[in-house]
Amino acid sequence: MRGGQPGGEPAAHMVDRRFETNWAISLFGTAVGAGVLFLPINAGLGGLWPLLVVTVLIGPMTYLSHRALSRFVCASPVPGEDITGVARKAFGEGLGRVITVVYFLAIYPIVLIYGVGITNTVDSLLVNQFHLASPPRWLLSGLLVGLLMLVMFTGQRIMLMVTQWLVYPLILILLGVTLFLIPSWDLSVFQGVPAPGEFLMSVWLVIPVLVFAFNHSPAISQFSVAMKHEYGSRASERASVVLKRSTLLLVVFTMGFVWSCVLALGPHGLQAAKDQNLPVLSYLANEHGSPFIAYLGPAVALAAIASSFFGHYMGAAEGATGIVRSMVDRDGTKISDKALRTAVAVFIFVTTWFVAIANPSILSLIESLAGPVIAVILYLMPMYAIRRLPALEPYRGKISNVFVTVAGIVAVSGIVYGLLP
Repeated sequence: MRGGQPGGEPAAHMVDRRFETNWAISLFGTAVGAGVLFLPINAGLGGLWPLLVVTVLIGPMTYLSHRALSRFVCASPVPGEDITGVARKAFGEGLGRVITVVYFLAIYPIVLIYGVGITNTVDSLLVNQFHLASPPRWLLSGLLVGLLMLVMFTGQRIMLMVTQWLVYPLILILLGVTLFLIPSWDLSVFQGVPAPGEFLMSVWLVIPVLVFAFNHSPAISQFSVAMKHEYGSRASERASVVLKRSTLLLVVFTMGFVWSCVLALGPHGLQAAKDQNLPVLSYLANEHGSPFIAYLGPAVALAAIASSFFGHYMGAAEGATGIVRSMVDRDGTKISDKALRTAVAVFIFVTTWFVAIANPSILSLIESLAGPVIAVILYLMPMYAIRRLPALEPYRGKISNVFVTVAGIVAVSGIVYGLLP
């Protein structure tokens, strides 16, 4: 270990910049998943003025909520204890077990979504850009999901390196598309301010979209464990620094991309893209007829899906392991850690491969159902823990807690309202 010995106290002055940068990039990659391709459509259809309001709000919302969740994990004195173990000790075995199951069920469906997404994207790339015959779906999906799983099995250090290789080009591509669309901007769509009721309704319904798109909570637990291992009692302090950097990256590059797409397409273009059920880059490629956009679209999708898969796999595997430990092998004497990790990996691989072959059409529904649970775990559960746990007492009485609680209630209610017929 670079910062100190496991279980010991790292030197107070030592900060590993590369370690922190790798995690900031990994957290950014976890958040920028396949949703980035549909985010401009979903966020922009509410109108530009509501989008302006949520652009100001989403940075503090993202940073403060993920910081609170990280503090919850870092509060445990046990160096390697993840969110499932902390929850069981903090809330008791009964409620802790419920939180572990809910945590798994919130993240695991998204892993399945990415298995389908990467298969469809590569298949489309081979057929439309390279003019090849579509390969057997069972073979293509098995190879792609297996490759992603192989990266996870090589260890955390390799996963962080691969994420960097994916995310740095992704950042450059997002910036390139943002700048490329500037000549197509139509600022006249700013004219006209909606009525107060319509404006508030639009803001309410846009917030859940951005909460889900900026969510990197599946990786926060393992990130916090790594920070505890590296920095000991300073883990929470250094985690906050890293989370500020990842949030800044998300707001600048993702929202820059969203705004550029919204201004270039306008309300009619956004609605047309939604009606055709096309990712925004695919619609732009059809409208602009630009090879630049036509080839960058699949590149963005592949990099975004793969980088996000890694972070969500960590959360899903962690939840599955926690379920087994809490219900079958509480004291860890029946199943070794290695055997359990292998069994969980096989389960996730087989089920993700099966769903990728099946190519179900209910992905948006799965994503919507996972949304409220993620918002509860990310925004409301840490606030409850701060009120209840003695280890988190120093964080009580802060105005940021009120802000996160209100934002969580708004996000959950907005998602539930969106699900109503």
